[in-house]
Amino acid sequence: MTGSPRTDAVPDTVPHSGPDAVSHGVSDGLPDRGDRGGITAEPGSAARAHPPDSERATPQYVRPARAASRAELGAFLRSRRERITPDQVGIPVGRRRRTPGLRREEVAQLSGVGVTWYTWLEQGRPINVSAQVIAGIARTLRLDAVESEHVKRLACVPSTATLRAENAVDADTRVLLDDFATLPAVVMNERYDVLAYNELYARVFPAMVACPRGRRNMIWELFTRPECCNPFHEWLQECQGVVGVLRGTYARNIGDPVWTAFIDELVEASPEFAKAWAAHPISLTRTRVKFFRHLDVGVLHVRGIPTDLVASPGQRLNVFVPQDEETRERLTRLAAPDFVPSAPHVHAGM
Repeated sequence: MTGSPRTDAVPDTVPHSGPDAVSHGVSDGLPDRGDRGGITAEPGSAARAHPPDSERATPQYVRPARAASRAELGAFLRSRRERITPDQVGIPVGRRRRTPGLRREEVAQLSGVGVTWYTWLEQGRPINVSAQVIAGIARTLRLDAVESEHVKRLACVPSTATLRAENAVDADTRVLLDDFATLPAVVMNERYDVLAYNELYARVFPAMVACPRGRRNMIWELFTRPECCNPFHEWLQECQGVVGVLRGTYARNIGDPVWTAFIDELVEASPEFAKAWAAHPISLTRTRVKFFRHLDVGVLHVRGIPTDLVASPGQRLNVFVPQDEETRERLTRLAAPDFVPSAPHVHAGM
């Protein structure tokens, strides 16, 4: 297969100098996500969308918002407290018990902290938190390793600014994408905005890459594409995985208006996303077996192999490797130069 990979990206804030700079100019007057760090170039315009490395914008930094981080911590602890039943921790269940899960005073007692202190912690008040105390609460709430690290991150927000991931895909990465001629490959940022992709990826996801700029986003595709033509064959499992990863990444970007707007719009657009987001799932990015539905060739059984791009923090290259010969043959058909896709199933407003 020939041709350059598709690309979409420009920086989303005004440059600032030094690691203590705070991003400005992105929280007001934003008509759509396309102007807030998503896609800004149409396919085929790689040269215009991505200037040479020497001309790339100064890195952007966003200070963590402590109040928002404390509120996120409180909501997460409540969600985990409500899922632990009294019998799991050896507490007798009385007839008058109406609280789902454990009471705050029960968590405090089991964790060896004061009731008032733990109440303030859930309420998001500005109190000091030690690693030892967090470890005790994690044990009481039976948090796994990933959830425990999530709590530590929210409870101990670093005072330094966090580097905002840029959306410009460098030239070497675009060459690498094009070299995966027989495998679908894509570069995304931490919000799952599609920044660049090869031709085979475009043929696997024709509806998404045909979307207006600012909506070429895997989360939007997952939660807003109607069931009749949603490409995710195992929808529920995919939702659980990506929302868990998104939650963990969001914790590192609390206070960034780009992230706030992104989540708010998704919550408003999709009741399913709103419900999944409210459950506070946490998971790691890892290789996952996926099943994609395609109108012309059927179900594709692949494994996504994600690789963080060290040269471009916040960007991830994902290559989809076929898991059986039938899928390999179907991808070969899609990659053929004479492949002619069926007419897309168009929905109003998509």
